[in-house]
Amino acid sequence: MQDFGGAKLILFIGDRIVVLRRDDRPDIPWPGRLDLPGGGRDGSETAEACVLRETFEEVGLSLEERDLVWCDRFNAGVFFAVHLPEDAEARIVFGSEGQGWELIDPAEYICHPEAIPHFAEMVQRYLDQALG
Repeated sequence: MQDFGGAKLILFIGDRIVVLRRDDRPDIPWPGRLDLPGGGRDGSETAEACVLRETFEEVGLSLEERDLVWCDRFNAGVFFAVHLPEDAEARIVFGSEGQGWELIDPAEYICHPEAIPHFAEMVQRYLDQALG
């Protein structure tokens, strides 16, 4: 999977997912919207390396490839999912990008007016495929 621009993570902590509030700047895509951890590819890194690096930079969680339980593509993006126990919330350290983070029910994210639409679609796809 070498042809991709970035990677995102549907990061479950218990039964909720981590969402980030994007910076509200006109020079970035989807300013002020609810985002998922992840971001753009650096150099020739793999999609897995990209999402793990971005997740660490954004929320301070050090994950490993074996933690990734699902993978799918949307256009030039690769999406993954991880499930962590509820006590992982205490290990989150918010990085320097964005306005903050929160845990939200995935069904709420899917229909939230401030969710990035194609990210919400991927959360729905994961729920449909992986959780039945």
